[in-house]
Amino acid sequence: MKQPILCLLLLCVMSKSFAQEKWDLRKCVEYALQNNISVKQADLQTRFSQLTYNQSKSSRLPSLNLGTNSGLSFGRRENPTTGVLEDQNFFSTNFSLQTGVTLFNWFSLKNTIEANRLSTEADKAQVTKVQNDIALNVAVAYLQVLLAREQGNIASVQVGQTQSQLELTRKQIKAGNLPELNAAELEAQLARDSSSLITAQASAQQFLLQLKALLNMDAGAPFDIETPPINSIPVESIGNLQPETVYQSAVKNLPQQKVNDLRIQSAIKNSAAAKGGLYPTISGFGGLGSNYIYFRQPNFAPVITGFDTVRTLRVNTGSGFFVVEGAKVGQGQRIGDITPPSFANQFSSNFGQNIGIGLQVPIFNGRTARSNWERSKLQVRQLELQKESDQLTLKQDIYKAYTDATAALQKFNANRKTVEAAEKAFNFAQKRYGLNLLSTYDLLNSQNNLARARIELLYAQYDYVFKIKLLEFYKGEGLKLN
Repeated sequence: MKQPILCLLLLCVMSKSFAQEKWDLRKCVEYALQNNISVKQADLQTRFSQLTYNQSKSSRLPSLNLGTNSGLSFGRRENPTTGVLEDQNFFSTNFSLQTGVTLFNWFSLKNTIEANRLSTEADKAQVTKVQNDIALNVAVAYLQVLLAREQGNIASVQVGQTQSQLELTRKQIKAGNLPELNAAELEAQLARDSSSLITAQASAQQFLLQLKALLNMDAGAPFDIETPPINSIPVESIGNLQPETVYQSAVKNLPQQKVNDLRIQSAIKNSAAAKGGLYPTISGFGGLGSNYIYFRQPNFAPVITGFDTVRTLRVNTGSGFFVVEGAKVGQGQRIGDITPPSFANQFSSNFGQNIGIGLQVPIFNGRTARSNWERSKLQVRQLELQKESDQLTLKQDIYKAYTDATAALQKFNANRKTVEAAEKAFNFAQKRYGLNLLSTYDLLNSQNNLARARIELLYAQYDYVFKIKLLEFYKGEGLKLN
């Protein structure tokens, strides 16, 4: 009996520990790259581009089409096997095998294929770019959760300090050393500190929900992250992250630059293909065809029913001409049906072939071809300007991150000294308050100064870490918090 109970308890403990598994940044990023909707959409676009590229490559091959038509004809119609108009009901069918191929079109087809290939490569690089953006957004959300939890820890310490001061003050009031007003002021401060703690905890939950949304994870699913101490997060020295060096590395390594280059090259090839539309196109064609007809017509034996004096013939017998009366022929007994030759016979007899070369010269088409060419050249210029804009933005972002990191480091060092001074001031204030040499107002003011100094120090430290991580990301070192 004890053994099943022990197994059940062990199972419960294991399931609870599994449900409370905490994710580090690496696991969050890997999960996001597999499940984020933006990444999936970028991957689908790559598949569309690949299909377009494959289809354009196949367009170099000759076309081959098999066709057939069958039908019944009534009344006076052209016999498709003889070309003669006949008053006859018949069934007819025809077969055709047609082929065509573009022989020369000023390399338009070749340039189109190359443009589609480059576009496919650009979309593949775009997937990597989206993955990098998602990874960076996940890292930002991860750090926001850590910051909110650190704020919660500071608020929790603040609540503990105020609670201790309130308990000490109540003892002093019972001893008659302090008035009741002091306890009331501390109770109000405790309520404000508790409210700040609840706000910080709620903010941490909100940021955690935002992180789950980036991971494309159900909002109700159990999820938590590891919270490494901010001091344990490795950061590279800011001296090794000079903005110009980081920028040169980013231009070489970031996929956005590769995307821009590939799209420009693709646009240039599309422009060359559009220019080919201004010139003649030579194509070859050929075909095979045959047809078949079927009808059934009654056949009657001819019968002479008499002679017609009106219809006469003059017959030369050598010694003279004699007049011969024409015979009247009537319809006798049905002796069968008249039908066309067999299918094989007709198919062979009516079999025909054709082969030739076609030339299509664009003379006037409403400036469509020229407008397409002019539009393609503008598209190239537009992409070149987009590349310049992206490079300017990238450089500005890197220099801004470096400047912000430098300022955050200086602010962190200054705030650390402020916290040290505020801690000393608060310790002195506690001692003086215990000796009834300091008012409650001054004590709370000193405590609030310490809390603000700690929060500002925390903000500066996290801001510095994030800006350094951003510079490391631009440099191509990836994202890591341990």
